[in-house]
Amino acid sequence: MLLRYRFWEPKSFCSETNSLTCLGVLSIMSSMDIYEEIVRLRRLGAKAALATIVRRVGSTPRKDHAKMLVRQDGTSVGTVGGGCAEAEVWQAAKGVMDSGRPKVLKFELTEDDAEKDGLVCGGTVEVFVEPILPDPQVVILGAGHLGQAIAEASHRVGFKVIVLDDRESFANKDRFPQAEQVAAAPFETALDSVKVNPDSFVLVVTRGHKYDQLALENALKTGARYIGLVGSRRKIQIIVQNLLNKGIPAEAFRNLYAPIGLEIGSETPEEIAISVVAEFLAIIKGLHKRSHKQRFAMELLKEVRAPVEN
Repeated sequence: MLLRYRFWEPKSFCSETNSLTCLGVLSIMSSMDIYEEIVRLRRLGAKAALATIVRRVGSTPRKDHAKMLVRQDGTSVGTVGGGCAEAEVWQAAKGVMDSGRPKVLKFELTEDDAEKDGLVCGGTVEVFVEPILPDPQVVILGAGHLGQAIAEASHRVGFKVIVLDDRESFANKDRFPQAEQVAAAPFETALDSVKVNPDSFVLVVTRGHKYDQLALENALKTGARYIGLVGSRRKIQIIVQNLLNKGIPAEAFRNLYAPIGLEIGSETPEEIAISVVAEFLAIIKGLHKRSHKQRFAMELLKEVRAPVEN
């Protein structure tokens, strides 16, 4: 059975006479196609949000469990009834994609509302809007013992792992069987072959100050959500100051986390890996605040700009 879906024009939701006239192109697609589209989007690493009617009372436009999938570009598949209520669901879906948190919407459709939207219905509708997100990605610059431990811990909680190092004897599948991609390349150009997006986590855990600085300079250009640098306060201060002196703008350090990980007294590579992955999860869930040690790195930027937000 084929059903109609709507392609939204985001700037025009509701007509004064009939909101269905502002829905753009109509096409045909089944409920099964919605799930197939979800699979396709996840394979592409794209975001989306799925809206489902979970409760209705009275005469409403759609039956229970009707669904609408909203893509990151604003286009949508399926419908939860049309009208301005559906426009609000579309807006909520965009917010859910950004926050990563689900949301429940409740609509009271009076007869006047229904008539205004060109619908022959009324009643109460509850819509559950949930995010459809790609697996989180961590890019590890440095294939030593710490890189190995972080790769393993990240993989266990569902991260897509990419490992980069300038030594083929370290950057290989034998050492990182769980990694989706392992490559040997100079640290200053290693990220050129990796698709880093605004939701990616990038870690700099190379074998020394020189390589950390090369890798961090490259990482700061990616706009990744998290750019972590391992090391002591002195090391972080030297590298940050060197990059500032090279002309790297202070704004580029906004997503720098140095040193990496939550403060749990970790010492071994395995313990540090647990603290790092826990920090990733706290950031994803919106629960993270920079530690006192991490705020030190942000203080270094005050001389050239206002303080960077947490």
